[in-house]
Amino acid sequence: MCRDSFFIFMSISLEIEAAEAVFAPLVGDGVFDPEVAKYLGELGQTRPCVVLAFPPKAAGTYLRSAAITAVDGQLVRTVHAQGGRDATFYLPTFLLYYARGIPARPLVTHVHMQALAANRHFIEALDLRPVVMTRALPDMLASYLDELEDQPLRPDKWLNIKVPDDYPGFSDERKGDFIIEMIVPWYVSFFSTWLDYARMDERVLFINYDEFRADPAAVLEKLLAHSRMPRPRAHCQAALDAVWAERATFRYNKGVSGRGRTRFTPAQIDRMRRMIGYYTDLAPLADRLIPPP
Repeated sequence: MCRDSFFIFMSISLEIEAAEAVFAPLVGDGVFDPEVAKYLGELGQTRPCVVLAFPPKAAGTYLRSAAITAVDGQLVRTVHAQGGRDATFYLPTFLLYYARGIPARPLVTHVHMQALAANRHFIEALDLRPVVMTRALPDMLASYLDELEDQPLRPDKWLNIKVPDDYPGFSDERKGDFIIEMIVPWYVSFFSTWLDYARMDERVLFINYDEFRADPAAVLEKLLAHSRMPRPRAHCQAALDAVWAERATFRYNKGVSGRGRTRFTPAQIDRMRRMIGYYTDLAPLADRLIPPP
């Protein structure tokens, strides 16, 4: 952003309620003042948006691109800074969208966020409709290991952890151990928080990676209807086809189900399963996260 455009941006006026929403103090876990919550709730009904609350390596790049094409939307980074990784929504971005119409096109966002208390309060205040993708945990980790093979020490490739300086010299098994011990706890907590939230709030939609691979248009159609921007199946298929034609432009992973079992040892798979076992509420998703052999 050049200097002139920065000052034009800074001169955008907001109504007093929006300014108060930004600066009003929050209760410890992110609860909004009742008057601010009422104002945000009214704003949230004025424009729909697409919120993909996906874990890393779960087809988020492809699906968000298709959603943008389908609704003629705009990708918006709705966190303070992408480098923060474990996402928490940034209120001024949403106020610009709802109160000032910036961007003019429908907002589409893709965030690696857990359904922790502050994020839940934010979702409820603006009546957002998050969509969560489930995919086999070993497959997601295998895709991340693939990405780390190229310049693993670049911070923009890190997912909620620092990759140690000597990581490039690790053996394949040690790399797998590192990823399991350092990242799997985040994934397990991610799915536990969202499943818990979905049980009590219909705003959350779960979709499945294998179902998406089997019938992408049906899943995109369902996702957009949930986001209050319904599009017919043929329109969704056309959007998917258009994005797939440009796939070399995006960071699409191999998208092969079951590849994680060839990347990790049986003992490593068992370790992932034990981590999932700490959360008894994840029992309904256990076979999706660690598919039986």
